[in-house]
Amino acid sequence: MGFINKLQHTWVKNDSLLCVGLDPDTTKFPESLRNDVRGIEKFCTAIVDATADMVCAFKPQIAYFAAVGAEAQLERICQYIRSTYPNMVIILDAKRGDIGDTAKQYATEAFDRYGADAVTVNAFLGTDSLQPFFDHQDKGVIVLCRTSNVGSGEFQLREHDGEPLYMQIARTAATKWSQLGECALVVGATYPDELRKVREVVGDMPILVPGIGAQGGDVAAVVRNGKTANNTGLIINSSRAILYANTSDSEFAAAARAAASRARDEIRMRIN
Repeated sequence: MGFINKLQHTWVKNDSLLCVGLDPDTTKFPESLRNDVRGIEKFCTAIVDATADMVCAFKPQIAYFAAVGAEAQLERICQYIRSTYPNMVIILDAKRGDIGDTAKQYATEAFDRYGADAVTVNAFLGTDSLQPFFDHQDKGVIVLCRTSNVGSGEFQLREHDGEPLYMQIARTAATKWSQLGECALVVGATYPDELRKVREVVGDMPILVPGIGAQGGDVAAVVRNGKTANNTGLIINSSRAILYANTSDSEFAAAARAAASRARDEIRMRIN
């Protein structure tokens, strides 16, 4: 099953547009896991088990693993998700962008080493830098479009031929990249008006929306401006607000589940 079909299935099966970002910051872990060499794996699998029935995807952020030499743990976490929750979508948040054989290696890393269903990429180097990712049939290529960080407008809002860069990316995704393979976009929750404009251009294309929770994005605005006609189309990510809802040894997983439940239910309420 390809990325988009798998995502559509999980949207319906779990009745959820919520994605949990796996950003394991060991300084925020429960005390018992901070000095455990397998702490990242234990923490993330506990979060997965606690929330898997109420989300549409998990999004491990590779930097949190690579910074502490935990790539092997990330491999095992992805394998655990695939084997235990085979219908769950795995998005590797790597924001890769390079050319030629280097891009091929990044694609191999995402799809063969980690077994991700999709990976985030940066299109700054052009279509040829994305092609190696599209060459992996049925895998998702999620292109940065209008990102949630404060400084994103420095370049993304610059106009060429009367249109800002982020809209040119959206149009290229809709007309060109979607013909190469399974394409999606990243649009931050902190810019709901831009989200509306992107949705108008890309139709039913999936949009990954970071920026709710700790970053302060408004869920109602995201849903109103980003949902498709069938009330799906969005992968609304929350990381810290769920992962670190409570950091006590006995409560962290239950607290993460409760936080995920609140986030999912708020999204549902805004849809309905």
